Amino acid sequence: MKTFCGRANPSTGALDWVEESEEYDYHQEIARSCYADMLHDHDRNKKYYQGIRAAVARVKARGEKVIILDIGTGTGLLSMMAVTAGADFCYAVEVFKPMAEAAQCIVEKNGFSENIKIINKHSTDVTVGPDGDMQMKANVLITELFDTELIGEGALPSYEHAHQNLVQEGCEAVPHRATVYARLVESELLWSWAQLQPAEVEGVRLAPPPAVAHCAGAHAVCDIQLSQVSPHSFTPLGPLCSIVDFSKPVSSAFQSHSSQFVAQSGGRAQVVLSWWDLDMDPSGSIVCTMAPSWTYPQPKMAPWRDHWMQSVYFLPVESRVREGEELSLTVCHDDYSLWYSLSLQSAAENQAPPSRPCCTCQAHLVWTRPRFGELNDRRRTESYVRALRSVLREDSVCLGVSDGSLLPVFAHMIGAKKVLFFGPCGHMMMSKQVIEQVNTSYFFIVLPHQDKACLFQISVLMGEPYFSTSLLPWHSLFFWYCRTALAGLLQPRAAILPCSATLHMVAVEFQDLWRIRAPCGTCEGFDVTPMDEMVQRSLDFRESREAEPHPLWEYPCRALTQATAVMTFDFTQCVPQQPISSQGSLPFIRIGRCHGVALWMEYHLTDDITVSAGLIGPISEQGECEWSRHRKQGVYFFRSPCESSGDGRAAVSYSFTFEPSLGDIKMDFSV
Repeated sequence: MKTFCGRANPSTGALDWVEESEEYDYHQEIARSCYADMLHDHDRNKKYYQGIRAAVARVKARGEKVIILDIGTGTGLLSMMAVTAGADFCYAVEVFKPMAEAAQCIVEKNGFSENIKIINKHSTDVTVGPDGDMQMKANVLITELFDTELIGEGALPSYEHAHQNLVQEGCEAVPHRATVYARLVESELLWSWAQLQPAEVEGVRLAPPPAVAHCAGAHAVCDIQLSQVSPHSFTPLGPLCSIVDFSKPVSSAFQSHSSQFVAQSGGRAQVVLSWWDLDMDPSGSIVCTMAPSWTYPQPKMAPWRDHWMQSVYFLPVESRVREGEELSLTVCHDDYSLWYSLSLQSAAENQAPPSRPCCTCQAHLVWTRPRFGELNDRRRTESYVRALRSVLREDSVCLGVSDGSLLPVFAHMIGAKKVLFFGPCGHMMMSKQVIEQVNTSYFFIVLPHQDKACLFQISVLMGEPYFSTSLLPWHSLFFWYCRTALAGLLQPRAAILPCSATLHMVAVEFQDLWRIRAPCGTCEGFDVTPMDEMVQRSLDFRESREAEPHPLWEYPCRALTQATAVMTFDFTQCVPQQPISSQGSLPFIRIGRCHGVALWMEYHLTDDITVSAGLIGPISEQGECEWSRHRKQGVYFFRSPCESSGDGRAAVSYSFTFEPSLGDIKMDFSV
C-alpha cells in the first residue's frame, strides 16, 4: 500500500507531496541503523563474551540454574553467547519489531530456539509469572543499552525497573559496572563550537553581544570521534578524573558527583572531554573502554567504533584557572543526560548542584555546533569579507539569503547603503533576533509572503550559502532557487555572491567507516546473515542508490583517484527548466580498496575566491585527505568494494543528473 506524504524539499524549499510506500520509514530506520557497526566491533563482542562466560560460571559454581535476562538483545548475539557458555535459558528483550523478528530468525538459524525466547516489548512492559513473558526472575542480567553519553538511551530507568521487577536480588550483571571519565581542558578549536568569537571587519572589532557571550548554551552532548581531535588542539588543565561510577544500586533520579583535583597548568577552563569504561566482571579484569586512540601507548591498536564515540561538554562559563589551584568538577545527571560545572574547592561545599544549562540568547537554537565553528573560522570570514568588498558600492542594496548568517552584518560594516534578509518566516524571525544582538543597526526583514513590489531593487544578492534544513551538500542549491524566485527584484547587473558552485567527487578507501555498511556474515562464530539480508533489503528499497551525509574529518580515508569537479551550477542565471547531466570517469592512481565516493560542494564567491565545504587542502602523495570540519560531505557507498591496482587501467565511471523540478541529483557509479 502506498500513501501520499508531505515532505519539505531542502533544495527547492517546496512542500512536495510524494507517493511513498507505507514501509518507507521502516526501511529508513533499518538502513541507517548501527547494527552492522556493532557486529563488526570485535573488541566489544569479545569483552561481552568473556564477561558472560565468567558470570555464568559464577552462578553455576553456586549450584543454581542460570536464567538470563538480555535487555536490548538486537540480533540475539549476547543471548547465544550465554547459552553457549552454559546458561539454561535466556529471555531476550527487543522493543524494535523488525530487529526482534531478525533475532528470532538468527536464533533459529543457529539452533538455539529451545533455549532463547525473544520478547518484542520494552523491558518495562515485561511481566513475570506463570502467565507472564518470563516464568521466573533471572539471576544474570545482560544489557547493551548504552549510547555515547552512556545513559542517553534510557539505561538508568531500564536498569532500575529490571532490578525491582525482573531479576533476583544479588543477581550477576554483565556489564557489572560503568565508569565515566572526564578531563578539563582549554581548547580554542573546541570552544569555537560553543560560543561566537570576536571577528575583525574593516579594522573594526565585532564582538559577540553580552547576551550571547554570557549564555550557558545548549545542554546537549557533542558526540564526536575524539581520536580525530589532535592532542595538540587542547591543553589539559587537570588529571583524568573518574567522576561517576554507575554500579548497583542504580537510580534514574537526579544526582550529582564531584571530583576534586589540583590544576596541572593555568589557562581558560572551557571544555570537558569525557568517555566511559565498562567493567564486564566484579574484579574489573575485563574492561571495554571508549577511550580515544591518543590515550593508548600504540594509538593504532585502539578499537574503532561508531556506535559509541566520545563526548565533549562545554562549560556554562569560561573561567581562568591558575596552576596549583584546588578545583572541583561537578557532573549532574538525570535519567537521560549529563552536564558539568566547575568551581573552586573552597566554594563548592556551599554551592547547590547546578541546574541543567539552557540557551537564553537563541543563538544556540539557530546555530548548530559545527555552524558556530564555521562562523568563527577567521580564514573563511576573510574570504567572504574580501569578496563582499569587491562587489559592494556606497549605494549598494544587499539582500542576504542564508540562515543565521553574519554576511548582512559584514555588508553593513563595509558600507552597504541598505541590507535586507530573505528566508522562511519562523527561522528568519529567530535569526533576526540573533543578528540584531550582534549588530544593533536596523535590518529590513524580507519574508516570502510579503508584497515584493514594495522592495528596493537589489544590487547584491549574497549567501554563504547555509541552510539549517540542508543534509546533503547539494541541498544548499536552495540559494539558486531563491535567486530564481527573486529575479524580478534584481538590478540588471546585480552581483550574485557566490556566482557559482561546483560539485566535486573523489573515489576513496575508508580506514574504518566502511564497517557501517559491510555485511557481517559470521560474528564470533554465530551466523547473523538474516541481519545482513534485512539491512540489504532496506538499502535496496532506496538507500543504496543515494548518498548519505557524514563529517569526513572524523572518518579518515585515502583518495584513490584525483578529485574533480563533476557539475557546475551558474547562480548568475536562473535555475534552468531542463536537467543538467554530466558523465565521465576517474582512473585509479593509488593502490587500495575502493569503498565508495566522497562528494562535496565548492562555492565560487568571485572569479578568484573559492570556499570549499569539502577538501580544504591538496591530497597528499599517499592519498591522505583534509576535510572541512564545518559541513558534512556526501558519501556514496558501493555495494561491494573494489580493488585498485593504482596503474590507471581501472577507473570509476560516473553519471550525474540534476533534476530542476525535484531539486535533487541522481547519480550512478560503476568500475
